[in-house]
Amino acid sequence: MRPPPLWPLLLLLHLRAAAPADSPSQLPAPRNPKIWLYNTEQVLSWEPGSLSHEVGPVVYQVQFKYPSSREWSDVTVSSVGVNCSKISVTECDFTPTSLSRGFLRYFNVSLRVRAELPGLPGHASAWASVPWFQHYRNVTIGPPGHVWVTPGEGSLVIKLSAPFNIADPSMVTFLYYVHYWEKARNPQVKGPFRDSSIVLRDLQPLSEYCLQVQAHLLWKSQDLSRLGRLSNVSCHVTSADASTKLQRVVLVAVATFLSLAGLAGACVFLILRFRGLIKYWFHSPPGIPAQIEEYLKDPAQHMLEALDQESPAEDDAWESVSEVSSSEQEQRALSRAEGAPATL
Repeated sequence: MRPPPLWPLLLLLHLRAAAPADSPSQLPAPRNPKIWLYNTEQVLSWEPGSLSHEVGPVVYQVQFKYPSSREWSDVTVSSVGVNCSKISVTECDFTPTSLSRGFLRYFNVSLRVRAELPGLPGHASAWASVPWFQHYRNVTIGPPGHVWVTPGEGSLVIKLSAPFNIADPSMVTFLYYVHYWEKARNPQVKGPFRDSSIVLRDLQPLSEYCLQVQAHLLWKSQDLSRLGRLSNVSCHVTSADASTKLQRVVLVAVATFLSLAGLAGACVFLILRFRGLIKYWFHSPPGIPAQIEEYLKDPAQHMLEALDQESPAEDDAWESVSEVSSSEQEQRALSRAEGAPATL
């Protein structure tokens, strides 16, 4: 039996030896490419391959393809709204904005990325592909954008906004579930609610309830549903209804009456118990009449005023009275008879 010819093996070894080991066409491909989908965010990221220092800086090229397309297309401003051609960063953001429309959320999209040497066409790495994705099918849905809660009479009024705007509400819509519980009790779930305004009724008045709201994306035609993340926990106290308010008024009135009655009873008891001491505290010492007190300040003046007030009016006129003794009268008579002046 003849041995197999050796020339094909020798030719293969010769070609491998002739090829340079660090050819630019053998750039390492990007590693771990992955797509981030959160609400409306669409971001492709990757890690650079292990490059030798002799290679120098590289740039990256990103391409996409829809299932209906046979060829790949570059991600450019004209095709998607962003430029991910010949970029030096290791991510490409397709999130829709006023300038970028991003990828259609109900289409399957395939992405791939490769490294290239700038200024050397044809010197590129192999393509690193990302498994195809569909935004509505693979997106992570966050909690509702905003949750406002207004306590009512034995109820809670909840108003919320969607996690993100739906571009095609005829195809996809949001439903909402409310997880709520009273303090130290098991949680309950109500829903689904289609409206963004929700009222939880038949709650205990004047009780504290905590709640979380969860969005639920529903795509009927594809039989697709995805639950979102729960909102932050918020706690609120329900207000009193009419019957509870009446009960509170009655209770307050009864409590006030009983308090006043108890206070009055306590006062009566203390008065009876310590009436001797209270009488001693509140008994005023004997006082001096005002007229006598004024008299004691200036007795002489007040005595004269008292005498003036008691004397009759006719006694006020004073008469001059002169006393003449009998000896004086005889001398005056002798003087008149003799014509001599009388001497007193």
